[in-house]
Amino acid sequence: RPLSTMPNDPEIIRAAIRKAHELGADIAGTVPAKRLVDCPSAIAEKRPGSQDRGTYIVLGLSHDPEHPELDLWEPGRGTPGDRILARIGKDLARWLQEEYVVRARLIPYRLEDGGIYLKDAACMAGIGRMGRNNLVLVPGYGPRIRFRAVWADLDCPEEPSPEGEDPCACPMDAFSTGNYSREQCLARMNTDKKSGRERIDHCRACELACPGGDEA
Repeated sequence: RPLSTMPNDPEIIRAAIRKAHELGADIAGTVPAKRLVDCPSAIAEKRPGSQDRGTYIVLGLSHDPEHPELDLWEPGRGTPGDRILARIGKDLARWLQEEYVVRARLIPYRLEDGGIYLKDAACMAGIGRMGRNNLVLVPGYGPRIRFRAVWADLDCPEEPSPEGEDPCACPMDAFSTGNYSREQCLARMNTDKKSGRERIDHCRACELACPGGDEA
């Protein structure tokens, strides 16, 4: 494609968002990589990000309660839902490279493998806002969304984070102190794991009870 007809970065980003939906993402948004360097989670965990250029394309996939198999943990393979997201991300990165000659790659899920704070990225991309239950509340889906991200060598405008009422509650009493307690949440999940009853690696009680998932 002649350089004179090459779209600019915002146009490519808009096309990438459309392509992400075509590939199977339920929702997608973008955030400048530099914003993740000192995002709230990076500050809290004292693990600042290192990527200060380019754009993260955040991909979201709905994990509807009617399809619990998407969350079933398989040793060495992760979950089926994450594998779907990884495929979407790899296909999107390949499309950006082939269609626009833009460097792009799927970001690993785990921080220790080079991943990013996905929930912070989703909020900064304008996809949703952080609920009191430490989950991203997405309009129309509530907290029932899983995320992955693709890095692309593009410049993008920043989007404001959504605002609104926080309806969060926890049937497992993780708010007993008035705020979300990571310790109580982890204790509940560890109890479930030791019981051997579930192949899901986390408790979804607050997620499945959230009225935000019923919003249109």
